Amino acid sequence: MLETSNHSTATSSGAKAKGRAVLLVLDSFGIGASADAQNFGDVGANTLGHIAEQCAIGQCEEGRSGALTLPNLAKLGLFKAGQESDNAIAALNQLAEAETSIIGSYAYAKELSTGKDTSSGHWEMAGVPVFFDWSYFEAKNDSFPEALVDAICKAGDLPGILANCHASGTDIIARLGEEHMASGKPIVYTSADSVVQIAAHEESFGLERLLELCEATRKILDADENLNVGRVIARPFVGTCAEDFIRTGNRRDYSVPPPSATLLDKLLAAGGEVYSVGKIADIFAQQGISHRYKANGIDALFQQTMAALSDVAAENHEGAENGSEAALIFTNFVDFDSSFGHRRDVNGYAKALEEFDAMLPALLNALNEDDLLIISADHGCDPTWPGSDHTREHVPVLVYKKDLSPKNLGKRESFADIGQSIASHLGLPPLEYGESFI
Repeated sequence: MLETSNHSTATSSGAKAKGRAVLLVLDSFGIGASADAQNFGDVGANTLGHIAEQCAIGQCEEGRSGALTLPNLAKLGLFKAGQESDNAIAALNQLAEAETSIIGSYAYAKELSTGKDTSSGHWEMAGVPVFFDWSYFEAKNDSFPEALVDAICKAGDLPGILANCHASGTDIIARLGEEHMASGKPIVYTSADSVVQIAAHEESFGLERLLELCEATRKILDADENLNVGRVIARPFVGTCAEDFIRTGNRRDYSVPPPSATLLDKLLAAGGEVYSVGKIADIFAQQGISHRYKANGIDALFQQTMAALSDVAAENHEGAENGSEAALIFTNFVDFDSSFGHRRDVNGYAKALEEFDAMLPALLNALNEDDLLIISADHGCDPTWPGSDHTREHVPVLVYKKDLSPKNLGKRESFADIGQSIASHLGLPPLEYGESFI
C-alpha cells in the first residue's frame, strides 16, 4: 500500500540531486561482536556466524536442511565481510573461503552511537549518530514509574494496565492476552531498548483506541524532561485464546525525531524523493519521507521494494522536465528481528535468510547501470544468545553497482559511511559524519 506526502523541492543552492539508491536493512543481522561489546554483555555474539554454525551441525532442519545457503548474498560478499569481522567461527570461514565469484564490494561497520537500538542504528546510517543517552526502564518487574502508569491510565480512561515488566512480545501476549480481553487493561511492557510497548486486541480493545493510547503515551513521555524514551510501539493482535493469538501488520512506532537533519531530509531539500518501505517512516518520525509503502512479512516487503523501484522509474520517465531526478528507496525487513532474533528462533532466521536470498536476483536484474544498492543492518540480535535483546555487533555493508569494481572495503568506522556514500552517489553535499566508499 502506497501513501504519498507533498513536499517542496526547492533548495537554497538551486542544485538538484540525481540518481537512484536502494538501501535494504536486514533488521538485526549482525556479523560479529564489536570491540565495545563488553559494555553490553555481548562479547562473542555473532548473529550470522552462530546461525551458520547451527546449520552446519544439523540444528536447523525444520523446513530446510544442511549448511546455510545464501548464494546471492555470498556473491555480494556477505561471508567475506563476516570473516573480516570475526574469523573465529569455522562454519563461517568455510562459507567465506568457498565463495570465489564476488560481484559486489563488501565491508563491516561498527556503531558510533551509544545504544544498540533500532532508532540509533538507522539514524546513524542516515548520517546522524546518537551520542546522547536514552532513558531505559531497567527494572525487570514494575518497570515503569507509578506516575507514568497513572498518566497512561488517565489518558486512556483505563481500569489499569497488565505486565509492567520486561518481556518478549509474543510471550507476554500468550500469557496475558486472555486477561486483557476480559479486563480491558492493555498489556504495557518494555525491554532493554528505550521503549514503551502497548499490546491490545484489535477487536475487543479496538485498533484505533490502541493507536490513540500510544499517541497519548508519546505526548506524556515528551512532556517529562526526565524521560528521553526513543519509541512507543503499538502492538495489535488478534485471536481468541493463548493458543491462537497472533500479532497483526498494523504495528505502529511513535518515535522521537532525529536530533538533526538526516540524509533523508537533505535529499528532499535537494529536490529528491524518499520512498519508505515498512517501518522506515516511523523510525524517522515521518520526517524526510515523501512516499510510504506498508507491508507485513519479508516477501511482502520485498515486493513493495520492487514496486517502489518501478514507481521511481515511472516518475522519472514521466517527469523528466519538472519531476525528481533522484530517489532513495529505504526498506526495513523487521521480521528478521521481531520474528526470529528476539524469539531466539535460529531455524526460522536461517530459513528467512535463504528465502530473502532467493528474491535478490529479481532486484539485481531490475537495477539500472548507475543504480546503487546497499544491504546492511542496524544492530545484531543473535538468536543463540541468552535473553531476548539486541546484541552489540558489527553490521555487513554489501555494495552493488553494475559499473563498480568489486573490492574489500574493510572496516568502516561508522554506520554513517553508508549515508555518506549514498549522498555522494546522489550528488548531495557531504554529511557531517561518515566517509564515502563510493
